[in-house]
Amino acid sequence: MDGSIPEPRRTAARRQAEDYETWLAEVWPKFLDAAASGRTFTCYEIADTHRLPDPPNPQAHWGRLMTLLKDEGYVRTAGWACSNRPTAHHSGVRTWRGTAAARRAAA
Repeated sequence: MDGSIPEPRRTAARRQAEDYETWLAEVWPKFLDAAASGRTFTCYEIADTHRLPDPPNPQAHWGRLMTLLKDEGYVRTAGWACSNRPTAHHSGVRTWRGTAAARRAAA
């Protein structure tokens, strides 16, 4: 009891956005930053690191986000990994890596 305030605990509960456009506006910049870094990542890693909300329809919208990023030329598929999402039971997930265009856009 030194009078300091402890860090708040991170809970398993995540926010969920009410509409797709608002959610996309919040998560898009974080994924562009990840793409510009040049490192390989999964959707969950970025969402968890930045404590991003879930979209209105998580089963469809996370994949749609990555398809949009790929179609816009910001990311490419990099391979597969075991998910570290607690509810995924280490199932296989796609990994992504930013393109040279994403690195140039960040510069």
